[in-house]
Amino acid sequence: MSKVRIGIDVGGTYTDAVAIDNDTYEIIGKLKIPTTHNAEEGVSKGIILILNQLMEEHNIQPEDVTFISHGTTQATNALLEGDVAKVGIFGMSTGIDKRSAIKDTNPGNIELADNRYLETEHIFYDSNDLSDETVEEGLNELISNGSEVIVASESYSIEDSANEQKVLKKARKKNMLATGGYEISELYGLKMRTRTAVVNASLIPKMLETAEMTEKSVNSSGIESSLMIMRCDGGVMNVDEVQKRPILTMLSGLAAGVAGALMYEKISDGIFFEVGGTSIDISVIKNGSVMLQNAEVGGHKTYVTSLDVRTLGVAGGSMVIVEDGKIIGVGPRSAHIANIPYECFTPEEEMEGLSIQYISPLEDDTSHYVVAENNKGAHYSYTLAGAANLLGYVPDDDYAHGKATSNKKAWDALGKHLGISGEEAARKVMDIAVKKVSEVVDQLIQEYELTKSFSVLVGGGGSASIVIPALAEYQDMKFQIAKNAPYISTIGVALAMVREQMERSVINPTEQDIKRIRSDIFDKIVKSGANEKTVDISIEIDAQKNILRAIATGSTELRTKDLTTKNMPIEKMKKVVSDSLGQAEGEIEEVAASERWHVFESTQTKKKLFGLLKSKDTAVAVLDREGIVRLKAKSGHVQEFNKKNVRVFDEFIDEYTYYSDANATPPKVYLFFKEKMVDLTGVQSKEQILSIAEVELESVEEESTIIAVCYQ
Repeated sequence: MSKVRIGIDVGGTYTDAVAIDNDTYEIIGKLKIPTTHNAEEGVSKGIILILNQLMEEHNIQPEDVTFISHGTTQATNALLEGDVAKVGIFGMSTGIDKRSAIKDTNPGNIELADNRYLETEHIFYDSNDLSDETVEEGLNELISNGSEVIVASESYSIEDSANEQKVLKKARKKNMLATGGYEISELYGLKMRTRTAVVNASLIPKMLETAEMTEKSVNSSGIESSLMIMRCDGGVMNVDEVQKRPILTMLSGLAAGVAGALMYEKISDGIFFEVGGTSIDISVIKNGSVMLQNAEVGGHKTYVTSLDVRTLGVAGGSMVIVEDGKIIGVGPRSAHIANIPYECFTPEEEMEGLSIQYISPLEDDTSHYVVAENNKGAHYSYTLAGAANLLGYVPDDDYAHGKATSNKKAWDALGKHLGISGEEAARKVMDIAVKKVSEVVDQLIQEYELTKSFSVLVGGGGSASIVIPALAEYQDMKFQIAKNAPYISTIGVALAMVREQMERSVINPTEQDIKRIRSDIFDKIVKSGANEKTVDISIEIDAQKNILRAIATGSTELRTKDLTTKNMPIEKMKKVVSDSLGQAEGEIEEVAASERWHVFESTQTKKKLFGLLKSKDTAVAVLDREGIVRLKAKSGHVQEFNKKNVRVFDEFIDEYTYYSDANATPPKVYLFFKEKMVDLTGVQSKEQILSIAEVELESVEEESTIIAVCYQ
């Protein structure tokens, strides 16, 4: 058998697993079992059960497994349920910052959910009085007051971490788990850095136990590939890193679906929807990257970068609200919460003698949700799934396709009750739901400056077809339902790349600063499990916040297959560009190429004032050798150069820089050469663009072709 990638996604109710061919990305097998929360070994037992069953059913040998990863909701659930360790905080500072530092290193008990708290114990010492005796005294006090994990946090420890390290060393000698603020973030901001370290520390004991148990079980199965764990930014890291930074697994379940859209569906620009029974998670992909933000815990920002996801209480099982004989709402209550079956999945014989009843799924609900009651007194929910099925949005072979006759009987009964047809009732329900989702879509398009005509709506999850086709119709946008949509998150876990991000507070970074962070992020991602020959690094400079950011991605294995075997012919690439840009193939031509990369341009002439004036709209698309769109840019520009004539690149930036009375704004720039795509869009000045480009191009031969693409 060829090499196999295995992904396991541990959800609150079910644990899913998929096996994927490492070369073709074809699914070899997939399974679903109940999550083993109550087992003595916890969720790790379910991971091993499903892994062994998957390998046995599909004759996968341990030596065939080249990558194994799992995503888990454990950290998220622990925070929601308050199942976390008590944290002892050893605060430190001196001088004029001492008074504010006492407050900033003491977050108190952090509220995680209603009446659920992360408990902390706090002590504080002047950094100038930090002897071995005072450290010992402070740690003993924290431990005697019930602290299970220690956090050392000092003002400016990102500049000099010696005191934090001193506390950590002493704590670990006492067999205490401990972490320092400097280990969690390299950004200024003692209050947020401390809070992030505290949340991270509270998760360590439980995550450490599960990670070690799971890794041991995977190793005992004979699989030599290291177990990887899903992160909240869509990447993976090894168990050693999870033990240090379990907070990075928070919200990783949401990130897995987007990772699937990126790697499996090859989405370049679009909005991804993970549509379940109760809610939809909505996130953005732009230029082949997921959009991220700082995660919140208990309503407070942290220095953890996670997927920017918007969640709506509208999904396949969303129930219908009727007031005064009119349909006025859809959700947030669902058939799952009410524990009442869907109308569209019910056997036809159950749909006899139907009448309409009103219920409150939860005790404090004031809205009236409608259900159908049959002649035996059994109730069935009216759902968005039923409306979508009745209106013909759900294909016959789709996971969410229902029983047409049963569904029609139910909706005809509701229509009769409301004095309209069943189809009219379903259309009203669908319109309300789609408008709710559209508000979020419009907001994301505006926030991330997406070009609607270039973007696609991508549906994942078991209920994708219930929402996405109607939404695309309303938004007048392209859409696609992900292959194996119900398993897209698990596929994302199986295909995810190792990822690391590093941020530093630097004012006007120099070339030396850039080289240093580039070297440090490289070392960090290799420690997280990436093969050093697969690592790509991008540098961003946030001039407003004085943040220098490095993002690294890489694979756990070095692929040795002949990459040229998947080269797509140019004519087929033109068809891909045509579909992607929405332009006729005759208007598309290849304008640049370099090893892995092919750049196409589409020019459309528009006539104005009865044809007296003409304007040209130019769009650029960059494809890799396999025909995957890696970048699309409206009004984009292209320039080829090499290191011998790098002056051309300098002039290229000048040509498309926007000048105002206040300043000069350089264009957003990407570089393509060899196997690399370098994103320079986060850089704010021409000098910094040239400096980073020089670092990235150090190892490139003088004659190698480099392609620059820019846009404003």
